[in-house]
Amino acid sequence: MPLLCTRYRAFEVTGARNFELVTREIVAPPAGHVRLRVENCGVCHSDALAVEGMRADPSQPVVPGHEVVGVIDAVGEGVTTWQVGDRVGVGFLNGHCGECTSCRRGDFVNCTDQPQTGTTTDGGYAEMMIARSSGLVRVPDALSPALAAPLLCAGLTTFSALSRLDVRPGGLVAIQGIGGLGHLGLQYAARLGYRVAAIARGPEKERLALELGASHYIDSAAQDPGAELRKLGGADAIVATASSGTSMTPLVPGLAPRGHMVVVGVSMDPLSVATPDLILASRTISGSLTGSAIENEDNLEFSSRSGVRPMIETMPLSQAPEAYARMMSGKSRFRVVLDAAA
Repeated sequence: MPLLCTRYRAFEVTGARNFELVTREIVAPPAGHVRLRVENCGVCHSDALAVEGMRADPSQPVVPGHEVVGVIDAVGEGVTTWQVGDRVGVGFLNGHCGECTSCRRGDFVNCTDQPQTGTTTDGGYAEMMIARSSGLVRVPDALSPALAAPLLCAGLTTFSALSRLDVRPGGLVAIQGIGGLGHLGLQYAARLGYRVAAIARGPEKERLALELGASHYIDSAAQDPGAELRKLGGADAIVATASSGTSMTPLVPGLAPRGHMVVVGVSMDPLSVATPDLILASRTISGSLTGSAIENEDNLEFSSRSGVRPMIETMPLSQAPEAYARMMSGKSRFRVVLDAAA
């Protein structure tokens, strides 16, 4: 966008799937914030929080999108770390406050005064956006903005889950689901030095799983995934990415003693666990929510150096409603990315 422009395009949503393309006045960023000229924005399943009206007041318009890469074109008062011209990313967490109890203890992910990009504050389905400086992520030059965008959420989610595991090098780590999260999880797990088992439905996904770094493939439609993991010696860890609690239930008996299952796939149906499966082998199940801005920088640097790359389809910003519908249909392979300049 030329710098002389005084307006920009954005897609607002109200209610459920009520998209509207609007033009807005360009405003200066407030203190502690920067203004970005958006280059690319990933379309993520969590965008449903805004688009499907699953927020406090769906009647208030909001711009979805939380996998945003752009260039800073203005900085607010008090911002010293970032400069005009810096290429940065913004993920789901729009910047911690630094003052709440969680922040004072260094737990920035659980900051109680942290906007959610594209849900409680405007996101990246737009040509411009404003973000807290504490939520900004440096983007390596070696990563194109279109490839960096999905790594800011889908990538960080799986990278953070794997980074927190207490698993020896060469241990068996299973990735359940080969979709927007899982296809990145397989790459991360392999490059972190684990022996990787991929779990998905149907034989047609085996070839891709092996290409992405898996050593073993388990077809959960034809096999008991827990039993198959036990044949491999038991999984030291499982990262469950599928949006189905029911599909996660059979995985728990496949954990090795003291094995750990990390759930990152969000689903409304419950995950059921028999207490002996937890107690008798000292197994653990936990959830993992994205990561902090500096952890996201670690994620992008690791991805850049090790060759972790999302599989993407790009669509112009003008087709944002169609891009969202394609993502929700499950037909995309595997991440849809909006191009703000197209």
